Amino acid sequence: MKREAVATGRTVEDAIRAACEQLGAERDRIQVEVLQLPSKRLLGLLGASEAKVRATIELTVEERAKNYLAGILDRMNIQQYVLDGKVDGSDIDLEIRGENLGLVIGHRGETLDALQYLTSLAANRGEESFKRISLDTGDYRKKREKTLFALAKRLAIGAVKTRRTTTLEPMNPYERRIIHTAVQEVNGAASWSVGAEPNRRVVIGVEKQRKHTS
Repeated sequence: MKREAVATGRTVEDAIRAACEQLGAERDRIQVEVLQLPSKRLLGLLGASEAKVRATIELTVEERAKNYLAGILDRMNIQQYVLDGKVDGSDIDLEIRGENLGLVIGHRGETLDALQYLTSLAANRGEESFKRISLDTGDYRKKREKTLFALAKRLAIGAVKTRRTTTLEPMNPYERRIIHTAVQEVNGAASWSVGAEPNRRVVIGVEKQRKHTS
């Protein structure tokens, strides 16, 4: 995806600098087309004209993700936020920082998951190699992971003691993996998934119950 800006200035270089400011980019990242050269006033009769350029920049996947996400947040009337990004190979981690961002998280992180999914689709459109985009705010995902891990271990220990199964609320694939990982740390406990998306759930019990169920 490309962005472009048309700018004017007393000289071509002034116009280029103005275009760079509009795009928020350094000079070496943009391609420039000179639309009009500056002209001087002749004999006091004709007015001088400024230089005009068209500058184009190819956005990175991270920039496209930020632009798309910012557009959604603005339409959600989210105010006074900052978008931070960190790139590590094919992984892009985006963090929304600000106050009162509960609306961004939604019920059990459902809105945050939806924003992450849509942003990933928009940012990767037309790209040959897919970049994994992770979206978080206020360390919600880390806190959620810690809570789910502790819950799963507690239920797994209880399942071994009582031989009873527990069916959890519907979860996305990422959260289900957290549950399965935690249960594996409890000897004798087992976990498996039932149902279809988006209502797929994890059941925690013991190994014999898992085999019987499946």
